Amino acid sequence: MPRPIEFEVNPALDAAVEAFRHTGFGGTSIKALENATGLSSGSLYNSFGDKEAIFRLALARYVDTVVSGRLTEHLAQQDPLAGLRDLFMTLLDEPGGGSYGCLLTNTAVELGPGQSEALVDLRRGFQAQEDAFAAVLERLSPESGDARPAARRLLALYQGVLVLIRCGYPKDRLAEMIAFEFDNLKGRL
Repeated sequence: MPRPIEFEVNPALDAAVEAFRHTGFGGTSIKALENATGLSSGSLYNSFGDKEAIFRLALARYVDTVVSGRLTEHLAQQDPLAGLRDLFMTLLDEPGGGSYGCLLTNTAVELGPGQSEALVDLRRGFQAQEDAFAAVLERLSPESGDARPAARRLLALYQGVLVLIRCGYPKDRLAEMIAFEFDNLKGRL
C-alpha cells in the first residue's frame, strides 16, 4: 500500500510550473523537479506519476490559476479596454525581471501539434484567452457583430508578444507594438 502524501500538492505543482516555464518540458529533468519541489524522485513518481504526468498536472494548474487569474484580474476593470491593454502591458514586466514567458506559449512552441495529452490544456488555455478577449470586445461594442475575428487577432498578438519576450526581443518595441494595436482597436470601436 502506498504511503500517504505528506506534503502540500499545490505548492509542489507551482514549483513544477516554474521549473517547466524556465526550461521547458524537454529541458526539465526529474532531478530539476526534485530541486524545484524539494521532493525526492520517489515522492514525485508516487504522488504524480511520470514526468509527463507531472507536466500535465502543472500545465492544468497553470491554466486554472495563472491564466484564469490574470484574465479575471485585468478584464474585470471598470474600463474594459484599459483592462485589456493593461493585461498586455503586464507581459513586459515579468516578476523578478526575467524573460521566461508563458508556460502555455512555451509549451506550444516546444511540443507543436504532436500527440501529447498536454494539448488538451493548451487548447483550453488559448480558448479561455480568446473567450475573454471576445467578451471584452462585445462589451465595448455590442452592435459590431461577431467579435471572434478581433479576439483571435488579439490572441495572436498576445502569444506573439510572449514568444518575442522569450527570445529577448526589446521590450520597448513590444510596448510600441501593443500601443499601436490598442490605438487602432480604440479607433475601430
